[in-house]
Amino acid sequence: MTQSDKIAPQKPHDESLFSISESIVVVDFGSQYSLLIARRIRELKVYCEVIPYNASFDEVMKLNPKGFILSGGPASVYETGAPLISEEILHSGIPILGICYGMQALAHQLGGEVEPGEIREYGHADLRRTDDEMALFRDLPHSTPVWMSHGDRVSKIPPGFKVRAVTDASPTAVMSNDSGVIGLQFHPEVAHTPMGKKLLENFLFEVCNCEGDWTPQNFVDSSIEAIRAQVGTGRVVCALSGGVDSSVAATLIHKAIGSQQTCIFVNNGLLRKDEAEEVLLTYKQNAQLNVRDVDAAELFFGALTNVTEPEEKRKIIGEKFINIFEAEADLIGDVDFLAQGTTYPDVIESRGPENTTSAVIKSHHNVGGLPEKMELDLVEPLRYLFKDEVREVGITLGLPPAMVWRQPFPGPGLAVRIIGEVTSEKVRILQSADAIVTEEIENAGLTREVWQSFAVLSGDLTVGVQGDFRTYGHLIAIRAVASEDAMTADWVRLPYEVLERMSGRIVNEVNEVNRVVYDITSKPPGTIEWE
Repeated sequence: MTQSDKIAPQKPHDESLFSISESIVVVDFGSQYSLLIARRIRELKVYCEVIPYNASFDEVMKLNPKGFILSGGPASVYETGAPLISEEILHSGIPILGICYGMQALAHQLGGEVEPGEIREYGHADLRRTDDEMALFRDLPHSTPVWMSHGDRVSKIPPGFKVRAVTDASPTAVMSNDSGVIGLQFHPEVAHTPMGKKLLENFLFEVCNCEGDWTPQNFVDSSIEAIRAQVGTGRVVCALSGGVDSSVAATLIHKAIGSQQTCIFVNNGLLRKDEAEEVLLTYKQNAQLNVRDVDAAELFFGALTNVTEPEEKRKIIGEKFINIFEAEADLIGDVDFLAQGTTYPDVIESRGPENTTSAVIKSHHNVGGLPEKMELDLVEPLRYLFKDEVREVGITLGLPPAMVWRQPFPGPGLAVRIIGEVTSEKVRILQSADAIVTEEIENAGLTREVWQSFAVLSGDLTVGVQGDFRTYGHLIAIRAVASEDAMTADWVRLPYEVLERMSGRIVNEVNEVNRVVYDITSKPPGTIEWE
């Protein structure tokens, strides 16, 4: 077994994951929309990554960028210490599209002027073109609604630039020069800009001359080569949860190295009702994977005794998982690598080395929950994929629909759906309530319409009346959200009769519960999980 002092930093992209023929690089200045830009680009079949504004240019160039997109951000370019575009990117000769703050940074650094706007623009604006020949505007109407969110404005464009479009409050809504450097004061990546995706498409294919070869099959082929190159003749243990991420990762690695991989399924006692048995049966029936089953429920419950803080729960669970995988690897012998189903949202929300600009939302057990020192090197072939891309790869690999469309489930399991201390009794209560939610969603034919649906044990006790007796029981919250990638989510408007059946069954079938509520919070401002 090899010894790694620490997880090797991967920024902005680890070459061992897969090869990249072309990309668009989003330079992040702290915008809440940076990941949304990346999603829009990938939807157009061009690979895209988000990097911090201060990333090493040499590392950035390993992505073979055909273009740069500069994100928005909360700063003002004229403030002391404001983040700026690197000189290497600015003068690389590669096309640049600056959005909002990105446009203002271009103007500021190339000799123009930026100042506080007399009128702030937040919301819809009418964009009117002053140049109908610009490639960026190809097949777009002369006037189109766009979404604005800014207080500063470009008051003087840099030398060599021309104004290409205006709004009532922005005399420079679009500017560009003849070298492929373009600035937009509005946000084309949001749904509120109806023609925004077409504009981004024009930037990719008319300005940057991208090929558009980012497809699931190309990813699979490239990843298999990269996994073989990384692992060589080494042996891999794969953390298998039963979810789509780890299942796709394990299958992809199996195609690359076959019997060199051993999968480990850990029953931590925090799974859904009957989930351990169902998962193992699914793998036995549908996959050719070598799976070892480890029952470690008592170990996890012991480690979580008296722990109530969510981040501490996640870190404890993450560390215990790693300890178990390393112990199992010792039993197998001569294991060098640990494989995980880590995805891009996991990395971004945990503020990994690829994402130093944004704040930590929560530590995912397979990213921020990893211990400082590990005995195994990581193999994470899905680290730069969004959830819907993972599903597409799973379909390409031939995985059954039941596995590909399985609802996402947090790595720490029900521990982050129990507010406060986690005990075996609380897990039993939550499992029973959660199973009812799942059954009623399935009975109503809503499984594909819901990204996640589950129950939460709130930690609150409430007074009730059941059978003419006063009760003091648990409060269960039901959560159901729709999403494409888990970065944003909206609460699902479940039919009243479905909610009524859920509530009635839970208070009647789970004796310890006497009240049920429905969570109607979207993400943001909330998160999908409660902890």
